Amino acid sequence: MSRPTPAVDGPAAQARAQLTEDDRAGFDRLAHAVLSAPGASKQPALGAVLRSQLPGNAGVRWLHAEGISPMSRASELTAEQWLSLHTAWLTHEQAPRSGGRGNGHGPRTDSRHGHAPGAQAAPRWF
Repeated sequence: MSRPTPAVDGPAAQARAQLTEDDRAGFDRLAHAVLSAPGASKQPALGAVLRSQLPGNAGVRWLHAEGISPMSRASELTAEQWLSLHTAWLTHEQAPRSGGRGNGHGPRTDSRHGHAPGAQAAPRWF
């Protein structure tokens, strides 16, 4: 079941208006994710919401840097905090991802014997 896209208003809309046209699509994705998180009718705590948007402890670090309690709600963010959150989100959104074959690293799937290509298991003589 899909949720309706929440309207960006208040401080989030003020922050969005300060962005370039190119940055607005990303901001809209972020705002939608934060504002339509499960339990959005009750506005879940930002700490929980940011866990899915910023990897590792980046959400906690952002909250601490902004002086925001993890129990705060998205509706309590100022326009400046929305812009700061968007900047932090962009930093992690554009960071290289681990895994996969696209970057030359990650799991090798062309080996059928459980080892890296070219490697063989040590024979069991005894």
